[in-house]
Amino acid sequence: MLSIAGRLVGWIAVWFGSLFLIVATPSSIGWVFLPVLVYATFRAVLQLVYFRPSLHIRRVLQQYPWQFLTGIPRGRNKHPRAQEDEMWFEIVNPENPEEQVPLLFLSNMRTFWWMRRFGTARTKPELKAQIEPLWFAGDPRFIAVVAATGRGGDAPKRLHLLYQRAATGGRGVAPTDWSAGPAALERARRAGAHVPGPSAPH
Repeated sequence: MLSIAGRLVGWIAVWFGSLFLIVATPSSIGWVFLPVLVYATFRAVLQLVYFRPSLHIRRVLQQYPWQFLTGIPRGRNKHPRAQEDEMWFEIVNPENPEEQVPLLFLSNMRTFWWMRRFGTARTKPELKAQIEPLWFAGDPRFIAVVAATGRGGDAPKRLHLLYQRAATGGRGVAPTDWSAGPAALERARRAGAHVPGPSAPH
């Protein structure tokens, strides 16, 4: 959150600085700073978009510890058990080790970095290695955070929020309990997921 706020302030400062240079310099020179103004606008808006997912990530990490997962099945083609055609991880159901739960990368502006590392026949091994092992926190039936390993291997980076669409509480999307027990449902609810029950958030 602090890093996002810092970047937002920085890009706003760049925006005002480039605007000042455009106004204060002769028109024959001022246009040179126009691309900077446009780019600063784009980056500032991007930081605002990141705020909400960052709040959700914080809630998830308050409820679930990080785990290191290796050998996690993943794919870029449509998962046979999912309606959406998105990238996916398969994570073990914490209450049923024999079941793998598909957790999708529902489209947003931050999936491209992950897409490059999910792998195809032409993907470089060093790119694939950046998400192996995978940092994971959450419950794949509802909401979770995944991350790559940072430099030194002792901290996560590129934190990314993943969730089941049924856990968003969106209009027309009914929540599902995935046969989760009461404790798992309550924990997911505290992490911000919309789950069945009288105290589910609206």
